[in-house]
Parts: sequence; C-alpha cells; structure tokens
Amino acid sequence: MFEPAPRQPSALAVRCGRVLLSPWSRLSLLVLMLVCAGALVVLYEPQRLLADGWPSARLTGAASVVFFALAYGACTAAFVPRPILNLAAGALFGTQAGLPAAVAGTVLGAGIAFTLGRLLGQDALRPLLRGRILTTADTQLSEHAFRSMLAIRLFPGIPFAAANYCAAVSRMGYPPFLLATALGTIPNTAAYVVAGARASSPTSPAFLAAMGFIVVTGLIATAVAWRKRRALARG
Repeated sequence: MFEPAPRQPSALAVRCGRVLLSPWSRLSLLVLMLVCAGALVVLYEPQRLLADGWPSARLTGAASVVFFALAYGACTAAFVPRPILNLAAGALFGTQAGLPAAVAGTVLGAGIAFTLGRLLGQDALRPLLRGRILTTADTQLSEHAFRSMLAIRLFPGIPFAAANYCAAVSRMGYPPFLLATALGTIPNTAAYVVAGARASSPTSPAFLAAMGFIVVTGLIATAVAWRKRRALARG
C-alpha cells in the first residue's frame, strides 16, 4: 500500500506567513504593543496600585518583595516612570529590602524591553541606521557594549526605555546589557529608594543627601548631553 503524499502548503499560505513574519510586520506589532502599554498606564496608573493598594494582607515578607520586583519589571516595560516605582519601593520596604527589589525589577523590565526590541524591531530598523550620528551611536553600543551602557545608566540623560530599545537595535549582547544595567542603575535607584524610605522625615540627613544626589546627577547628565550635542553639531 502506498501512503498518501503529505499535503504541501498552498502558495497563499506561504506568502501570508512570510508577510506576517516579515521585519516590518514584527515592527508594527512592537509599535502596537508599546502604544497599548502606554495607553494602559495613562488610563489605569498602575504605579498607584504599587504605592497605595499594595496587597499586604495577602503577601508578606520575602514573597511581597519578590512580587513587587515582578510588578516593577512589568510596569517599567510598560513605561511607568522608574522614579515613582523607586520611591514606592523605599516607602513600602525600606532601604534594605526596597533597593534589591527595585534593582531586580529594573533589570527585569530592561530585559523585557530588550527582548521585544531584539525580536520585533532589530531586523526592520538596522537598515535605517544611516548618517554619521546614528552609525557612530550604533558602533559605540555594539563594540563597547558594557562600557557604553554603564555610562548611560550612571548618568540618566537618556530615557530608560529609549536606551533599552536603542541597545536592542544594536548588536549588543544580553550579558553586557543586563550587567551594566544592574550596576549602573544602583546609585540613582538607591537615592530614590532612600528618599522614599525617609519621606516622612524630609529634614533628615539621609533624605537631604538622597535628594542632593538626585539633583546633582541630573545636572551632570544635562551638562554632558548639552556638550555632546554641541560637539556633534560642530563635527
């Protein structure tokens, strides 16, 4: 007996599959996901749930910290501002537990965004990297991954989400991206966590030192960005 030959997929199905998996289709899906995430943040303000509606009655101790870190990562990937989440971490858990939770959530959120950008956006956007500024930035991120990302995280002049997706479009690997994110965000994150933990005593030395650090790093980031912009304009 002869077995029937396997059915070949139709030409239309093959073409539809290629269209759906094409770089621009995946980029469109990424844009749609980001727009929906931003709209949900505006409508539902999940950062208020973390700060005001924390399920402390159901989760306590380490479980509560782990759940907060997971929620932090999801909210960060959905464009909830990290300073708000860092302040909430300090207010809810204090400095000792709040800082690890915030750093872990930061790395998780960055990893989610990096993965989405790498899978859905890189193939479509890399051919568009033309011009001196874009090619220079791509070369810097690709060839000096850890050093470049560490500098970006230490001086928060570039928005967190923008840095994630720019890194995803480059040829930067996961290990330098995640490690630089974890190390580079500690100082600024710690300042916000301490400020949140000591918000009830705004005249305390710890709170004043944390706010001073935030202001100084913000001014440094602004100055560095301004000098870079002038140097690129002259070049």
